[in-house]
Amino acid sequence: MPSDDTNNSLIGPKSLIKRHEFVRLIIQALYALGYTKSASLLESESGCSHKSVELVTLESDVVNANWDCCIDAINKFDDLPEKIRNSALFLVFKQWVFEFLSCGDDKSALGILRKRVSELEVDEEKVHKLALGIVKLEEIGWEGNEGDENLRCRLLVELEKLLPPPIMLPERRLEHLVEVAISAQTGACIYHNSGDAISLYEDHCCGRDQIPIETVQILKDHENEVWFVQFSNNGKYLASSSSDCSAIIWKVSEEGVLSLKHTLHSHQNPVSFVSWSPDDTMLLTCGNGEVLKLWDVEMGTCKHTFGEKSPIVSSCAWFPDSKRLVCGSSDPDKCIYMWDLDGKELEAWRGVRVPKVSDLAVTPDGEHLISICSEKDIRIYNFGTKTEWVVKEEHAITSLSVSRDSEFLIVNLNSQEIHLWDVAGTWEKPLKYAGHKQGKYVIRSCFGGLNGMFIASGSENSQVYIWNQQYSKPIEVLPGHSMTVNCVSWNPTRPQMLASASDDQTIRIWGPSSEMTKKKV
Repeated sequence: MPSDDTNNSLIGPKSLIKRHEFVRLIIQALYALGYTKSASLLESESGCSHKSVELVTLESDVVNANWDCCIDAINKFDDLPEKIRNSALFLVFKQWVFEFLSCGDDKSALGILRKRVSELEVDEEKVHKLALGIVKLEEIGWEGNEGDENLRCRLLVELEKLLPPPIMLPERRLEHLVEVAISAQTGACIYHNSGDAISLYEDHCCGRDQIPIETVQILKDHENEVWFVQFSNNGKYLASSSSDCSAIIWKVSEEGVLSLKHTLHSHQNPVSFVSWSPDDTMLLTCGNGEVLKLWDVEMGTCKHTFGEKSPIVSSCAWFPDSKRLVCGSSDPDKCIYMWDLDGKELEAWRGVRVPKVSDLAVTPDGEHLISICSEKDIRIYNFGTKTEWVVKEEHAITSLSVSRDSEFLIVNLNSQEIHLWDVAGTWEKPLKYAGHKQGKYVIRSCFGGLNGMFIASGSENSQVYIWNQQYSKPIEVLPGHSMTVNCVSWNPTRPQMLASASDDQTIRIWGPSSEMTKKKV
């Protein structure tokens, strides 16, 4: 058995780890993994136990109903906050009252309540409920078919949740520390874009092969400038719209190859915007000087035309239930409409309070409506609280995009920057990303990659830019298009697939470098 000096020594390359704590965590992990014999042998050989002496003593006192000893032990725990100490004592007193009541000793139960519980600074409602239990057991959660042994085990579980280290080790502490270390490494890795488990055998570092940097397919079916692209929520389709007055639905094969599924001909003017329903069965299309149309994705047929007697629709978005939609208009008198799938107007925001809307979005959780108004204002409306706040930019905003977790939004500005804001409105200043070229031209950016950690954008200089959210400068600049790149979309289920739409009449599908992938294999 190692000496006390050995157990108290420091280990690790930098001598930052206390040996006995490390061993305790290993023993705890072995028990959690089911290696009981190995854990027991390590306890014997090291002289350490994953359970502290104080905890072992407390467990024995609870199992044997030595309540006074339990109370003394809890009172002797050092550095235990008074509120937590009182909560732990209340649990013990509650069990003590239970057991007196179960054997018909109401007088002793009442004595514990009056003399011991009343001295604790705990929630009065808990004390009142416990007092009611003396009259009616079920009021305090008493299960008459449970024996004292099971109830004491439940008490131990509740007590262990309250006890701090080193008395009680946090559950699965070693696994937690390893995951924190892995997260720190992946967080510092600018190319990390995989959900695969990380090897513990070496320090983590991703290469450029984790993100889309090479054109793997060029789609040329549009006959004029391509203004918008968006992958479906399940990643199985891509929708595009063009100044050729059409929209196209593309199918993504299992191998990641796109093929034309439907060409949607019905608009009389250029189509500048598309939006997938959350269930991916329907698609909305609209454009400048055009009405809003609803399409059946499987059949490729127009199901409904909205706004034939209403203002021009400039943008649109879905609610999470796929049964309601909202659209924005450039008309200052009639700015935002909410419709059902049959075109029935459910709600509208009009007048001076809501200036003309150039772009809008509903967060995927359905809690917020975000709109771009008066060129420089971001209005965020909370449907639940009926409250609204405004974030002001110094330069004109051309477009917005919301993250899939509903927590963040990005806006493109004509000042050559992209700004990242939190939807909750707690940030005073945005995170800024620069490097691409954008004047007054509408360039649309997107979140993408694993957990939305990347931002991609088109540019007036015909290139695609990719940023890691932690860095203000792009990590990749992708050449290929010959004219302005209007819009990009990252496949939500294939983190290594990106689509870009350009005035050169093409859509480029980007993937990992084939040469780098071959070298890796």
